Amino acid sequence: MEPRLDYFGNALAGKVLRHINSAAMTLGSSSLPAATQELVKIRASQINGCGFCTDMHTKDAAHAGETAIRLNLVAAWREATVFTDAERAALELAEQGTRVADAAEGVSDEAWTNATKYYDEDQLVALMSLIAVINAYNRINIINRQPAGDYQPGQFG
Repeated sequence: MEPRLDYFGNALAGKVLRHINSAAMTLGSSSLPAATQELVKIRASQINGCGFCTDMHTKDAAHAGETAIRLNLVAAWREATVFTDAERAALELAEQGTRVADAAEGVSDEAWTNATKYYDEDQLVALMSLIAVINAYNRINIINRQPAGDYQPGQFG
């Protein structure tokens, strides 16, 4: 598969990505645990069918020490025993926040209340924002048909 255009080489795209990347970097340095951040990015990317982001974030997570068992079970997190209750709350929020068009109510009060048990206000802001940012990246890569499989951890700095 070939991308529709060289998004990463386009000047306007570079400006757009600088802003999205700046937001992502801010979130990366937040108090939301790094492992939770990667799990959320992986799950949203799986739901959206973004191979490029799924490839990137599974490799980045593995490079950071995440186990193969947990990475292999992200898509089936509800049935898996390897995730903490806090991670489960984040994954539920990520799923509902990614699938907003599939549910009339958007994100349920139950999912939100559950997340508030494990995360403080800054972490909740980071989690909400992370879900929005990864969905933006997913959509750019899906629309462009960005191929997956060649990403190397740390490739984008």
